[in-house]
Amino acid sequence: MKKRSLERQMAAAGTYEEWRDLAHEHDAATGMDRWRTRDHTRLYDYEAIRERLDRLRALRIQGDDIGLLFALNEGIHGNMGGMGSAKLHGRAQSGTKKLVEAYVDEIVDALEYLANLESDEIDDAEKIDFFFRVNHCFGRTALMLSGGGTLGFHHVGVVKALHEQRMLPRVISGASAGSLIAGIIGTKTDAELDAFFDAESLAEEANEDTGIMARTAEGPAGTIGVDSVRQMIERMIPNETFQEAYARTGRQISISVAPAELHQTSRLLNAITSPNVYIRTAVQASCAVPGVYPPVTLYGKNVHGESQPYLPSRRWIDGSMSDDLPAKRLARLYGTNHTIVSLVNPVVLPFVRRVSEMNPFASGVARLGLEFTREFLNFQRHQLAQIPRANALNTVVAGIHGLIGQTYSGDINIIATSPFIDPRRYLGALSEDEMMNLIQSGERATWPHLNSIDIATKISRALDTILERYERAGPMPRSGRRRSKRGPRAAKGSQAA
Repeated sequence: MKKRSLERQMAAAGTYEEWRDLAHEHDAATGMDRWRTRDHTRLYDYEAIRERLDRLRALRIQGDDIGLLFALNEGIHGNMGGMGSAKLHGRAQSGTKKLVEAYVDEIVDALEYLANLESDEIDDAEKIDFFFRVNHCFGRTALMLSGGGTLGFHHVGVVKALHEQRMLPRVISGASAGSLIAGIIGTKTDAELDAFFDAESLAEEANEDTGIMARTAEGPAGTIGVDSVRQMIERMIPNETFQEAYARTGRQISISVAPAELHQTSRLLNAITSPNVYIRTAVQASCAVPGVYPPVTLYGKNVHGESQPYLPSRRWIDGSMSDDLPAKRLARLYGTNHTIVSLVNPVVLPFVRRVSEMNPFASGVARLGLEFTREFLNFQRHQLAQIPRANALNTVVAGIHGLIGQTYSGDINIIATSPFIDPRRYLGALSEDEMMNLIQSGERATWPHLNSIDIATKISRALDTILERYERAGPMPRSGRRRSKRGPRAAKGSQAA
């Protein structure tokens, strides 16, 4: 009875601190607090992790700087001994094994120790080279925000929870409704986000947005009108290009757009692929749901700083139609190898929930059925392409294939638990209460994952901070250009980094 009572209280918690205290109580009531403190389990190689933790700690405390650098060069991995296994992070409510947390903390302490070290044995050039290599090999985390109409305000709560705990990744993608949230977050500094997420400020934003929706909900079947969507985007996102926003905030946002025409490919717009495109127009295009809003022409800044059409012969529509969660593209562009997914796409949400609740055999059968459907639709697309005057039907089939042909999961999945609003109003105006409920639901859905996210991202966040300090101090040599004084010994250690 106490367990169920605590679970009800956790589901209704108003703050993360309240939820965390209840989670600890829950683990104490179920005995999972003892599970967390014991190293032993078959789920990971606890002996290897304990041995490496003790070794790194001893080297740091003894001041063996050369030995510590060499030991770290042997490799820093996010899944050392299987410690990144999802099975380790879903047992207890308040977190994973204490050994895993201690190991990650020790890695961070060792990195900070070396970064702040003043020694004749290890100069700054060698340290910078080491930190660059480790940062490159360890990888980065990306946050991907799916499409989902007005359910996209759930993403606001997800981002709020991550930002308040200083765990918000710098690499963020958004499609359709997710693009609006990515555009807002990507054009705000940390200080501006603090102000944006203030309770009073957030309530004012919700009131303003619901007012805009209510005044112009003149679209088909009561959907939010195109003028309302444009007005909301222009109010919430400054008139900046991707490059300008990155230079000001340091956030690397990407927005997915799909082509309105057949035989064209989708694009992922960001400061690398399209630095001069205005974020506002990218968001407008990504939110252009086919059949509801017209396709959009992108605009960018030319060499004279003037606005002009970008790829003027092309028009673009809802990015979730082809690249809702662009994990592979983000990996190529930004070196990300770990993803957090905030999923609210109502088209796939029911299927994702059901598959996640199935046993392994049933889950495998469901995935096989989905793969068969994808191949069947792909075959039909090729058949329709041979038939004159079948372009309209081919476009519909291509759209359906694009939706179900995608992967809708990541390493950590924050899935909306319930729709909160009538499904017929996914593109309609919300009340202020509905919007605030969606934001709060996003926060509550994120809290159970924060320990896993902290474990997975703490090392990369520490490396980013260290490299930023070096960048502020002056020009840095390019990684890999300088050979270590320690010769073969350091080279041997670096091969596993």
